[in-house]
Amino acid sequence: MIRLENVMKRYGETTAVRGLSLEVAAGEICVLIGPSGCGKTTTLRMINRLIEPTSGRIVVDGHDVTEQSPELLRRGLGYVIQSVGLFPHLTVADNIVTVPRLLGWDRGRMDARATELLALVGLDPREYADKYPRQLSGGEAQRVGVARALAADPPVLLMDEPFGAVDPLTRERLQAEFARIQRELHKTVVFVTHDVDEAIRLADRIAVMRDGQLQQYDTPEQILDHPANKFVHDFMGADRALKRLGRVRVDAVIRADVPVLSANRTADAIAERAACSESRFVYLVDADHRLEGWFDCRALANGASPESAITTVDWREVAVRPDTSLKEALSRMLGLGFRSISVVDGTGVLLGIVGLADIEETMTDSDAHIASVPGGLGGAGEAEA
Repeated sequence: MIRLENVMKRYGETTAVRGLSLEVAAGEICVLIGPSGCGKTTTLRMINRLIEPTSGRIVVDGHDVTEQSPELLRRGLGYVIQSVGLFPHLTVADNIVTVPRLLGWDRGRMDARATELLALVGLDPREYADKYPRQLSGGEAQRVGVARALAADPPVLLMDEPFGAVDPLTRERLQAEFARIQRELHKTVVFVTHDVDEAIRLADRIAVMRDGQLQQYDTPEQILDHPANKFVHDFMGADRALKRLGRVRVDAVIRADVPVLSANRTADAIAERAACSESRFVYLVDADHRLEGWFDCRALANGASPESAITTVDWREVAVRPDTSLKEALSRMLGLGFRSISVVDGTGVLLGIVGLADIEETMTDSDAHIASVPGGLGGAGEAEA
């Protein structure tokens, strides 16, 4: 879908990109990563001709980009940037359909597309369509930016640190949302980031760059297991087994057979349920199976009253979604002081739990795999550290 052939960009005596060649297959996410000034944003901008290459060839969907007018080229490429760039005088819906308007779509078609895309990025169209950018949080604005890039259904998305200006928790949620959207739409994506964990989580292939040159281009797993040189090894970091958790979703290790108690919450019912449970905790759910809390069977066995053994919670604050990465789930567990964490769907329905033991087993498998790589630059000791 996208091919760069010996692409070079010079500014006077300075070479920003040097002889870059790589291919991005249709439907894949290629992440460009490297230190500041390595040429990753310059590369991205050469694809849509915001910057003209000095030499080399860039081909998108079989067409040399230099043989098209920049305006026509850009209408076929979605573009998302860190600062979002929404038009402040337009509503959210009108911002989303900026490109369809240029393409001459009728009002009904544009309204339907805005509604569809707001729902896709997780924003209620009834609540957000008529808002203005100043009324949005940073995360909401980024979602609208992604929706705008998708409006004309372009086959290619170019994304320049799209989630870099939001807080870490919002960033994790945006990454998960984008991963979900990509599973549905299968766009060809070139994504620039400085965040190694973001690259590992989202990429099908990662291009590691340094001083305008490509150092390694491969899958996240291969780059973690087989760094091409010391620079790649050091840039990706020593905690490679932990980073691998960013590639594993919670639903890959979820334990669904958790004990629950729904309707009857009397002291006798709780005591009876605790006595027959092999687990320490029994989870409390409402009639629709939404998580409401849990009680501690061990505390009951030690003489605590049912009232004191019960913990009530807001599932939005103490649970993760099935598409959450194990790395994020571990972070949430440690932050909450839990040894396991509940897994719920988007409405709070309890799906199961994932525990520290499940994550430890996944890390051990990754650690053993990394340590067994012949000639590897790292080993088990680094991962354990």
